[in-house]
Amino acid sequence: MNPAERFEALLAQGKDNALLRFSLGLNYLNAGEAARAAGHLRAAVAHDRDYSAAWKLLGKALAESGDAEGAKQAYRDGIEAAGRKGDKQAAKEMTVFLKRLEKA
Repeated sequence: MNPAERFEALLAQGKDNALLRFSLGLNYLNAGEAARAAGHLRAAVAHDRDYSAAWKLLGKALAESGDAEGAKQAYRDGIEAAGRKGDKQAAKEMTVFLKRLEKA
């Protein structure tokens, strides 16, 4: 059983939380399934609106799946979330990614 299958099994058991959804999103993104990853990452930030790492990964997943506008909004929301948490590094990274998308 690969990690994604284990995480899906936990989800099926009702153990739904931000970290599990982030882990699923990361696994699917690494497997080249950006759209599927985005669904789990949207669930992660729904569980925890201040989860800046999930916002950053959601932006990446949306960009890779061809949803540039969605990615821009995810980065904007992520920058706000990072600001609320004082996560300056994540805010800086998402600002760079957002600027790249806006220039494209």
